[in-house]
Amino acid sequence: MHTSFMTTSDVTDLRLAAEGGGAALDQVFLMSAAAGVVSIGLLWIGYLHRTHKITWLTTLAEWAARRVNRPPWAALPIFLFTSTIICALFGFLWDVSLHIGDGRDEGPLANPAHYFILVGLFLLFISGMLSVFLPFEKPGRSAIRITRNWYAPVGGILLAGCGFYALLGFPLDDVWHRIFGQDVTLWGPTHLMLIGGAGLSLIAVVILDREGRAAMGADLPPDGRGQWIVRCLAFGGLVIGMSVFQIEYDFGVEQFRLVLQPMMIAGAGAFALVAARISLGPGSALVAAVFAILLRGVVAVVVGPALGAPINVFPLYLGAAVVIELLALTPLFKRRVLFGAVAGLGVATVGLWIESWWIAAAYPFPWVTGMWGEALAMAIPVGVAAGLCGALLGIVSVGERLPRRWISITAVVLSVVVIGGAVANGLRVSVPADMTARVVLTPAGANDAAEQNVTAEVFLDPSDAISGDPEWVTLMSWQGGIDNDRGIVIDRLERVGPNQFRSTEPMPVSGSWKTILRVQDGTTMAGVPVYLPADPAIGAEGEPAQQTSTKPFVAEISILQRERTFDYPSWLFGAASLVVLVCSLLLITALSWGAGRVNSRETTTGAREPELQPQR
Repeated sequence: MHTSFMTTSDVTDLRLAAEGGGAALDQVFLMSAAAGVVSIGLLWIGYLHRTHKITWLTTLAEWAARRVNRPPWAALPIFLFTSTIICALFGFLWDVSLHIGDGRDEGPLANPAHYFILVGLFLLFISGMLSVFLPFEKPGRSAIRITRNWYAPVGGILLAGCGFYALLGFPLDDVWHRIFGQDVTLWGPTHLMLIGGAGLSLIAVVILDREGRAAMGADLPPDGRGQWIVRCLAFGGLVIGMSVFQIEYDFGVEQFRLVLQPMMIAGAGAFALVAARISLGPGSALVAAVFAILLRGVVAVVVGPALGAPINVFPLYLGAAVVIELLALTPLFKRRVLFGAVAGLGVATVGLWIESWWIAAAYPFPWVTGMWGEALAMAIPVGVAAGLCGALLGIVSVGERLPRRWISITAVVLSVVVIGGAVANGLRVSVPADMTARVVLTPAGANDAAEQNVTAEVFLDPSDAISGDPEWVTLMSWQGGIDNDRGIVIDRLERVGPNQFRSTEPMPVSGSWKTILRVQDGTTMAGVPVYLPADPAIGAEGEPAQQTSTKPFVAEISILQRERTFDYPSWLFGAASLVVLVCSLLLITALSWGAGRVNSRETTTGAREPELQPQR
């Protein structure tokens, strides 16, 4: 009998293979077991509560109800949700910063940020399930019947659905990496499930809060200043939730065209702040924006200066808030739908112009003059559509009547189509076939065998390869280790001639650093590797730094997402992405349906007549 033993090198090869293409199976099994235990425990508590075998859950919910002036089945989930979303946000930003500064991790349990994300998403799911478990009587006219005597609020079911959708992204993310490699970008389809489920959950909370206020009827005390501030904080969370898709831009490592950033800011600001102003009255849009700034600011300080990870900045949305508050002082505010559309237009023009001052001051890449035409062509329709949907959400929140169903449905569908079209346009990129870069490196600073730094002189060919106003021509080094300059250095090159650029600071070209020359000019988005370390986990050879080199530009994705593999049928990636897209659209459909159901059944007598209603 022949017996073979696994050598140390074999173990290393397996570890590297797992690192490059998915989590180690023991971590997958451990996470699955933990998820199973939590789920069983949650169901068991729900069973004990529903059969009146425990009373502590009722006591806790009633305590929360006294604090926020809502029914127990709405108060406790909303109370828990506040801490939940902060935990998930912190973990998410820390995770992104670790990947930027340190590179990929060896699995979901090897990254400390993942624990905060998992806890936050589980608590998000638990918040929704608590709202489903808690009520012994029908919680309102819009409640969903589960059994003969068990009804659950629509907002609770939607909140649980958002949490489940986000949690589902974790195991699917590992499956995705095993098939397609580690596409290290925030916009990977399974990553969008994680952040999309969490971001959209804020809409479910608004719906749940409306159900709670409607259920209290005449017993509902007017919200005091404290409750008003808490609700403004919730809409500040909605601003953040709608902004998570921009995080790569906030760290300065955007892997997609810069023209997408103003469009995303316009959409997030118009949707969240229009809804806030209609829901909470004068000053609320501004207060919500300030709360978003404070929350993002605290998390950014903890992740960056406190933990030593890469620094991130974020949009302020103050321009959007000011535009909305000023428009709300006009008679236009009484016509909610029209107000939302006009406010969206204002946010996408004046609001973005004001925001551009902050972008130029704080971000690595300001919005150059040459991109404004295309940026406005994308941002204006998205801003108008988002403002329209924000107005519809605000109408639901205050209990006024929505327009006829077909009008509301058309508005939502049109918004999805408009946003989808704008994103598709923003994703258009090209790599000129004849464009090359001659890079001349000069040693800079104290260099030794362990740490080498250089400055660069860059000559582009042909001489008219880029316009006079490109979005960026930059050297970027990343994944050098957060204990080493936070693991990222970005140098916007100084233009010294029509096709000649020069470094403004030394760049690292040793160790685990990856240094790349990046160019974005209109739809041109291309890169040239300056230094790449060998990566045995994915079978990639190193790209040494050369004193003088001339190389053709290639698609940036081939360098920035070096771990990706294309060893799969050509149709598989598209099919898998389509499945994620369909699931995301189903979640948006469910939230829209839930808002419509609550509005149609919980609208108070004498409420404002809907706009856009055909005359009889």
